[in-house]
Amino acid sequence: MKRLIYVAGLLALMSACNTRTAAPEYSWEADLHQRLLTDFCLTESQVKDYIRKYIPDVTDSQMRAWEETGALECMTLDGEKRYFRNAGPNLFRIDSACYNLKVAQEGIVQSGSDKVNQENLPEIISEVKKTAIPLAAPKRMRVTYTLTVDTNAVPAGKVVRCWLPYPRADVSRQQDVKFISASEPTYVFSPAECSHSTLYMEKRAVAGQPTVFSETFEYTSYGEWHNLKPEDVQPYDTTTELYRKYTSEREKHIVFSPRLCQLAARLTEGETNPLLQAKRIFRWVNDHFPWASAREYSTIENIPEYVLDNGHGDCGQVSLLFITLCRISGIPAHFQSGFMMHPRAWNLHDWAEVYFEGVGWVPVDQSFGIPTYARSDEEEYFFLGGIDSWRMVVNNDYGMPLVPEKQYPRSETVDFQRGEVEWEGGNLYFPQWDYHMEIDYLNY
Repeated sequence: MKRLIYVAGLLALMSACNTRTAAPEYSWEADLHQRLLTDFCLTESQVKDYIRKYIPDVTDSQMRAWEETGALECMTLDGEKRYFRNAGPNLFRIDSACYNLKVAQEGIVQSGSDKVNQENLPEIISEVKKTAIPLAAPKRMRVTYTLTVDTNAVPAGKVVRCWLPYPRADVSRQQDVKFISASEPTYVFSPAECSHSTLYMEKRAVAGQPTVFSETFEYTSYGEWHNLKPEDVQPYDTTTELYRKYTSEREKHIVFSPRLCQLAARLTEGETNPLLQAKRIFRWVNDHFPWASAREYSTIENIPEYVLDNGHGDCGQVSLLFITLCRISGIPAHFQSGFMMHPRAWNLHDWAEVYFEGVGWVPVDQSFGIPTYARSDEEEYFFLGGIDSWRMVVNNDYGMPLVPEKQYPRSETVDFQRGEVEWEGGNLYFPQWDYHMEIDYLNY
């Protein structure tokens, strides 16, 4: 079976089964409203029930104080105060006093990725020092990714269009990508130059049955580490296309607002070396914004401003804040994302890359930040210029077009990880389908 079916050929082949019929007029405002209702789905009583597990006598004044600081996320929709679906757990991640109460009762539980990285980071550092090659500790994986649309979510006989995530073949630390199979006989891979790497398929819905799409592939993921030193970083050639592109603004989420410009100036004041400037930004974001479960990115007007306003962020949110502050400071940076593939701890994940003249592009995982388990200076700042072996890179940017083109706004308008699904009647939002990944670790 050929690895690639060209887009033009596939679209011609599928045109007969993809005739569109009249659909209700689409409104982004109505769509956004429904997305917010999905994310903000809890009552105050429900959130209090969770909080009482740790604070039995929680008061209304405490609730209002947490809401004011952004530690307890809520909004008014349809005249009713509604709380974010993970507002309770997030409170005990964001508010330091609440965090300490929870730790006192349950202790600190190390994440699955931290447990794996405690072994992986020293392995990468040691190998790079021996070989002087920044790629090390390869892990080969076979992945079966499945997206399942709910039974009767689409009328019987209608064509369901599906984009699945697929590992990029143009990233140096991701090698030997091998396609094995797809659930449908006809499929298309996005062109290599696309920012979002996808495998596209179509299938007709059947009454009383879920609509299932799947793919199987293998690839090898390398850890990467650059033992960065300030003296290795040269002044930028500010005339290059690379420099101009990756130090400029990007619609919606990389915007040089006065507040962000003032913050970048304050963080880098008195320092001219780009590595040391990036290190200051990295440390400041790490120290000020605890990880918390995030509402859907499509519902946020500007993600870095949201992080500053609310005092917390998940992986993509703090990465976009880091990228924006770097670009304002004249340090080229871009968004990268896909999955963290750690055994028993795989998940969606976002990070960044920055460019240092004389070194090249290096990975930065702002969310993993300064590891609590770091045993050396090299491990402390490992994720500024390094990344673990357990990744699947799907995206080299955010919010770019899919191929073939999607007719309706994506469920995730910023990132692309879980996949996307639509039919002639509209986009299928996350509650209408699910995804699953089976990972076979071939050399672990």
